[in-house]
Amino acid sequence: TVRDSMATSFRPSGQGLRQVLRISLYSGTGGSASHCCRCPLGARRYLLTDNIIKLKEFQHNKVTVAHNLPGTKETYFKKWEEKLTQDKLILKEELRTLLHLCESRDDMELAKRVIYRYHAENRNFTLGEYKFGPLFMRLCYELNLEESALALIKDQSLRGFFSDSTSYNILMDMLFMKGEYESASEVLIEMKNQDVKFSKDTYVLAFAIFYKLNSPESLKMCTMLREEALIKGDVLSRRASCFAVALALNQNQVEKATSFYSQIMNPESIACANLKIIIHIQSNMLETLIKELADAAEGNVSRFVKRHVFSEEVLAKVREKVKAIPALLDRFDEIYGKLHITGHVTTQTLDDLLCHIPKDKKSPMLFLNKRRISRRTLQPLNKSLLAE
Repeated sequence: TVRDSMATSFRPSGQGLRQVLRISLYSGTGGSASHCCRCPLGARRYLLTDNIIKLKEFQHNKVTVAHNLPGTKETYFKKWEEKLTQDKLILKEELRTLLHLCESRDDMELAKRVIYRYHAENRNFTLGEYKFGPLFMRLCYELNLEESALALIKDQSLRGFFSDSTSYNILMDMLFMKGEYESASEVLIEMKNQDVKFSKDTYVLAFAIFYKLNSPESLKMCTMLREEALIKGDVLSRRASCFAVALALNQNQVEKATSFYSQIMNPESIACANLKIIIHIQSNMLETLIKELADAAEGNVSRFVKRHVFSEEVLAKVREKVKAIPALLDRFDEIYGKLHITGHVTTQTLDDLLCHIPKDKKSPMLFLNKRRISRRTLQPLNKSLLAE
């Protein structure tokens, strides 16, 4: 079955899997790291939104913990050394406090020793317990310690400590941001081996990693993972599907790309519009291609459809495709001018559009929770409602 073959392909098998993971990055458009990967030091997110990374919230909690700490941090850390030496029981709250106090690699070395001890003591009692994995990953994210995070998540003696998808997602995001796509794929494999349920963000990260690796092997793994997700009934987001389409196009598998694209529930996005143009280019559907660009330039689309914006890079590919056909080239040049005049062209590459940092989606509950006082009684709303 697809599921069995997928599990087999993701299961470590000595040198064979290592060779698959050592895929050399494609030197073309899709495989090389674009400028969007070279984020400035302050850009802490890449594919995940801040409501997943929660870095600001984590840093705020660190300040609070440090402020409420009795005595100095140095004294507290010395007590930890004594606790480890004396083989004393480690409590959950103590570990949480320690992780919030770490500020350097040296601090992390102590934290790792404590984590190993804590997990050894509690490995049989983790069900329903507080998940330390995301907290540890946020700390590694803040301190740029992706190597330490990768080593721990792969350590079999810590199996079960990272039992949630968020831990793996944060680490993959961190490695993706650094351009460490092969290492990120190892995290995905480890997640699969430990039977951690994939979230919608996991599929986005997985397909983005395969897209960046850009090889026949990564397309095969992407296809298998996609098929397994559909069999299980998991919903693949438009964003995840866009990466799969782009990978298939980079591998010149236009039929597969067309199939992937046709299953996107709502393809009304800038990335989708540009991917559709490239599908037309590779399918030699030049008349359809020119018509779609003309409709966008003339505004011949429904007001309910998001306005199409085309990448200068993609339009350059169109011009290259039609330049040998004078009639089409003339029409394209006219359309190209109109697209520029009407603001339908962006200098962002297709890679930029695929790898943009998404905006957080605010829950409607946030707006409901804003007003907590009744305007009529000036009492808390819950009390007012009970009285009425």
